[in-house]
Amino acid sequence: MRDTSDIQNMRDAVMAAINDLAADHEDIVMLDADLASCLGSKSFQDKFPERFFNCGIAEANMVGVGAGLSSMGLTPFAHTFGCFASRRTFDQFFLSVGYAHQVIHLIGSDPGITAQLNGGTHMPFEDIALMRQVPGVVIIDPSDAQSMYELIRQVYENKKPSYIRTARKGATHRYPVGTKIELGKGIELSKGKDVAIIASGQTMVDAASGALDILKEKGIDATLVDLHTIRPLDTDLVEEVASRCKRILVCENGRYSGGVGEMIAAHLAKTNPVKMDFVNVGERFGEVGKLDYLAKTFGFTAENIAEKAEALTK
Repeated sequence: MRDTSDIQNMRDAVMAAINDLAADHEDIVMLDADLASCLGSKSFQDKFPERFFNCGIAEANMVGVGAGLSSMGLTPFAHTFGCFASRRTFDQFFLSVGYAHQVIHLIGSDPGITAQLNGGTHMPFEDIALMRQVPGVVIIDPSDAQSMYELIRQVYENKKPSYIRTARKGATHRYPVGTKIELGKGIELSKGKDVAIIASGQTMVDAASGALDILKEKGIDATLVDLHTIRPLDTDLVEEVASRCKRILVCENGRYSGGVGEMIAAHLAKTNPVKMDFVNVGERFGEVGKLDYLAKTFGFTAENIAEKAEALTK
């Protein structure tokens, strides 16, 4: 078990996990869409040159190549920016991976507002919704370096295709080495009774953590769940916090339609309807800007999350 506390960027946690796995498992290969410098996958190429394939700026073809490699008993990790990993490769991923029952671990980097200065064309707010349409695909959106490292190792061991959401730059260190991090099981960071905040991904869990302090000052006892695995959904934990708090705020770095909030709302509509609200981008496209500016623009701040959570308690 590696200690990732010295890792400075999330992309380094991703590559640490893949490189460590590849050292022990010769079936692992790495594909990139001419973005090796962006994810750091050149580190894989340096260690395992015969198992690295630069597919060029041809993302849909990359997924097809990966499906072919999978059919021959290899296990590809394939990377491109999240906008291309989801929108541009969807048909190939649906048919050549999902329908054909192949296993590829597709890494979509810079999801949502983390695309920053690459702008609206590069901000995949709908990647979760698209990947949820492919039966059997696991979707993870870890919130820190240690959980990213551990969950990538677990998706490999799970032997099912996966979609891995990750920012490239900056790393949060929330979980020390040895923390129990389990695929498909959310982590309750704070246990309260007045309102539950369920957040996914580094951007939203970081902001929601800040909201806890604001809510505490107002006498509001809030639960915070790090929903690092979006699919399969941890229905047991969702139902438990719904029963305890009776109010849920879902925060995601993406769109409501087909996203995490809609998924949780649909589940609770059948099992335990409760008062809910959502923090997401709504019906908007992305725009160019630094992360702080974009967080304020889209309401992905501790202050906005706290305001929405407080409103649910009234």
